[in-house]
Amino acid sequence: MAANLYDRSVSDHEYVQRVRRHRPSALLPLVAASSARWKEDSFWHSPYKKYTPWALADIARVALAYGNEHRGDGICTEKDLLHMLAAYAALDDPMLRQENTYEAFIGFMLRVSGEQLVHQESTYNALARTAALFEQTEPARALRCLKAGWDEDLLGCPLSHYVGVTMLLQVSAYQNAGRFDPAWLDQPQGRELREILPADTVRRVAEAHFVTDQPNFKAENERLRISKEPRLRRFEYNPLRGRPFLRGYGPGYLAPSSHLIASKGSPLGLYYMGVAQYGNTFAEDLGDLFEQYVGRNLREISSATVHPEIVYRDNRRSADWIVVMDNLVLLVEVKSTRPTQHMRLGVLDRTSAVRRQLTHAYKQIDTTADLIKKRHPAFTHIPDDRPLQGLVVTMEKFHTANADFQRGQHPQTDTFTTVCSAQELEHLVTLEGEAIDQLLLERQDDAMQSTYSLNEVLTGKRLGRNRVLDAGWHSYPWMQHPRLHAGAAAHGTA
Repeated sequence: MAANLYDRSVSDHEYVQRVRRHRPSALLPLVAASSARWKEDSFWHSPYKKYTPWALADIARVALAYGNEHRGDGICTEKDLLHMLAAYAALDDPMLRQENTYEAFIGFMLRVSGEQLVHQESTYNALARTAALFEQTEPARALRCLKAGWDEDLLGCPLSHYVGVTMLLQVSAYQNAGRFDPAWLDQPQGRELREILPADTVRRVAEAHFVTDQPNFKAENERLRISKEPRLRRFEYNPLRGRPFLRGYGPGYLAPSSHLIASKGSPLGLYYMGVAQYGNTFAEDLGDLFEQYVGRNLREISSATVHPEIVYRDNRRSADWIVVMDNLVLLVEVKSTRPTQHMRLGVLDRTSAVRRQLTHAYKQIDTTADLIKKRHPAFTHIPDDRPLQGLVVTMEKFHTANADFQRGQHPQTDTFTTVCSAQELEHLVTLEGEAIDQLLLERQDDAMQSTYSLNEVLTGKRLGRNRVLDAGWHSYPWMQHPRLHAGAAAHGTA
C-alpha cells in the first residue's frame, strides 16, 4: 500500500463510514493487538508511521459508537486497518481551511496538541507521583476530604493496590494483544502476584473502574459530547479514557487502546474520579497537596533556598514558593488546573478559558516581583540583586501555553513567566552538570526557546534521579518482588 493511500483530504463522514464497514467484534481485537504492539514511542516505527495511539483510539471509538454486528462478513484484515489509519491521517480540518485566519490556526494548534501530545507523558512519573503526592506529601492545612480511608471509600481498596491493579492491567495488555483475563489470576504462575494483589481485589477494582461494554460506551460517548459539529468529533473526549477495557469481545477484557490504561492510576485520573464522587472539596484538597508536592520538588534543587508563600498586608499572600538561586530568583505559582474540553476543541471561547485558568497565577507572580523590588518589609529576606522569573506549575500540561499565540492571551506582566507541568518540573530539578538558574536565564534570552515548552530546553541534558518520585515508586508493594518489578520496568514504567 502506498504511504499516502489518500492523495486528498478525507471528510469525517467518509472516515466513519470506512470504519463502520466492519463488525466491532472483528475490528476491535485487531486494533487492540496493534495498540499493544506499537506501544510507547514505538508507533513511529510502525508501517508508514500510521499506527499512532490517537488514531487507534479513535477507530475503536467509532467502532463502538457507530458500528454494529450486522455489517460485513466478520473479517477484518491488517490491510483494512491500515486503510482506516490512512483515512484518519488524511482527515481534513475545514475549520482551518475555510476560515483561513490566524484565529483558525490557533484553534487548529489547540486541537492537534490536545489530540496528540497527551500521549507523550511518562508512565513512571505519573504512577510514582500518585504515591508521592497522596501518601508522602504533608498538607499545609487540614484536609476535608482526603482523610484516612478516602482511598478505600473511593477506590474500594488501598491506593497502592489500585495503582497495582493499573500496572497489572497495563502490562497484561501489552503482553497479550490488549487482553486481560481474570481467570489468569488463579493459575500457578500467578502465585507471586496474588501475594501482593489479592485476586478478588483485582477483579472487583477492574469491574468497578476499568471495564465497560458497548451499550454503556455508546451512551457515555453521546452524553459527554459538547459540540455537535462533526468536524470536531474526533477531538471530543473518548470514554475509553475513563474505562479502557471492554467485556464481550472474547475471553476476559479487551483494551482497544493500551495507551489509555496507565493514566487511570495517575493523579489526574484520580482527580476525575474524586470530583465525580465528592465534588469540589476533593479538588480543593488535591490542590493543597499539589502545592506542597511542588515545594518538595523545588527543594531538590541543589544550592537553592526555597521559601514558602509570604503573608503580608491584610492577609494577602505572595506566590506559593520563592526559590533563591545564585543568579536568579524564581517565583513559583502552583495551579492544580487542567485544559478545559473547549480549549482542546479550539472553539471560540478557548482564549477566555486560558485567561480564566492562568490569569491569577501571572498576576500573583508579578505582584510578588513588585513587592521584592520595592523592598516591602515582609520581603526583605529575599534578595533584589538578581533577575526575577515566574514559573506557573500545572498538574496537567498546557502544551502550547508558552507559544506566542497563547502568550498574547495571558496578562501583560513585567516578569518573564513560563508555564510548565508537574512532569517538566520533576525533570528540571534533576538537572546535572550545569546550574538551573543559568539554564533558565539562557532560555529567556533565546527568542525561539522561550516560546517552547520547558521540556525542549532539557532535551539532551544530563538528568539525574528524582528522589521524590523514586520514594513514591519504591513504596509500592511490587518493589518487594524483583521479578515483578523487572516486568514493569521492561514495559517502560521504571
